[in-house]
Amino acid sequence: MNLSNHNDIATHPLGLLNRRDLLKNLSCGFGYLALAGLANQHSAAGVLNPLAPKAPHFAPKAERMIFIYMQGGPSHLDTFDYKPALFERDGQMMDFHDARNIANTGERKATQQRLMKPLWKFAQHGQSGRWVSDLFPQMAHHVDDLCFIHSMHTEGVAHGPATLFLHCGATNFIRPSMGSWLTYGLGTVNDNLPGFVSIAPSAGNGGARNYGTAFLPPVFQGTPIGKAGTPLPDVAIRNLVNPRLDPAAQRRRIDLIRKLNAEQLKKTSGAAEFEAVINSFELAWKMQNDAPHTLDLTKESSTTLDMYGIGNKDTDQFGRQCLMARRLSESGVRYVQVTYGDNTANPAWDQHSNLAKHADHARAVDKPVAGLLQDLKQRGLLENTVVWWGGEFGRTPYAEKNGTGRDHNPGGFTMWLAGAGIKAGMALGATDEFGHLAVDRKVHMHDLHATLLHLMGLDHEKLTFRYDGRNFRLTDVHGHVVKEVLKA
Repeated sequence: MNLSNHNDIATHPLGLLNRRDLLKNLSCGFGYLALAGLANQHSAAGVLNPLAPKAPHFAPKAERMIFIYMQGGPSHLDTFDYKPALFERDGQMMDFHDARNIANTGERKATQQRLMKPLWKFAQHGQSGRWVSDLFPQMAHHVDDLCFIHSMHTEGVAHGPATLFLHCGATNFIRPSMGSWLTYGLGTVNDNLPGFVSIAPSAGNGGARNYGTAFLPPVFQGTPIGKAGTPLPDVAIRNLVNPRLDPAAQRRRIDLIRKLNAEQLKKTSGAAEFEAVINSFELAWKMQNDAPHTLDLTKESSTTLDMYGIGNKDTDQFGRQCLMARRLSESGVRYVQVTYGDNTANPAWDQHSNLAKHADHARAVDKPVAGLLQDLKQRGLLENTVVWWGGEFGRTPYAEKNGTGRDHNPGGFTMWLAGAGIKAGMALGATDEFGHLAVDRKVHMHDLHATLLHLMGLDHEKLTFRYDGRNFRLTDVHGHVVKEVLKA
């Protein structure tokens, strides 16, 4: 599934047009000139509509995916990775190879750190007996539907590089995001909605790059809805509706544009490329009818709203995001990313001091996430939807600077998966006795990306795009499918 390099396509500089040619082109207005430029950008696709559904490499387990992103790195040691040794040896000084110190000094030298016990109690839940802390009492009810990966490790000790790696598979190079790769590989199943939506993305730590396309054609970019830290009740897709024209007038306008485009197609070589761009304008028109309805949460029953915690001060915001994710997924959006975060200098779960603040974030997300799982399950959607939850890294088992919080820890942390093709009620891998480093059945972020693509029917080694003389992929030259978490 390779596309030729769209950068090789020649364009005709406007400066070389003579006056007669320029006036001739202006017969269709400057809009045509813009359209021609866009056509050149899309001509690499080589298909009539680059967003048309494409065949997967093999039979998929899942039809859609929802990523619940916990910005800032929640502490695995205070949520899902129970370590009795931290309770038993709380306050003791020990030698650790600290990731931040190694990154800053370039030396792998052990430093003395004070062990810090979790601030919340743990208990086993469900028939599977999975450990969950008091931070997530609602999610704890769903452990038999979850698959915990306790041996995650990643690249980047700072938020920016680690966040980009989580979303794009690279710490510093500009690379396409996970959702863009999926849309590029599979297309969309609803002509009236985007194939990839990012709900309330943060402007920091990569910003739009986390739902961007980099060198993939821009048609595969995610559509942002709202932004981190902004209330969602009045959120809509920007510039979707023209308030100056009623639907009938807009219908007449789009019909006229279609006629003009049809005439231009007759005079233009590479008509397929032109038609692909026209289709993108058609999508914008179609979205005016479908998107407002899909984003209208007032259509839901009071029981459903309560399930997500909508109407409650603590859970209303994220509850709306999770319910919107369900509605978009149910309507055919291939990949939905839901961000719990903000646009401040210290992202959400980033408690370097005052770890107790984790309780506020947990209270905001626990019921909405549990509600999403329950809602998907009762609607029969969980059996063909992949849900994954987690942050860009974990936290250290010791107090940062002998204080009251935990520092970043890319060496070992927990994420969980649920839904289509996933073994439920299980846990894979382990960190050491203190939860510092992944030691058993280690799963790198590249491995997780490869596994998620596999669930959607895509081979991570075959999903490539040729750019600047080489084939690129989400997992670069790394990664393998984690078969232990997959159903037979």
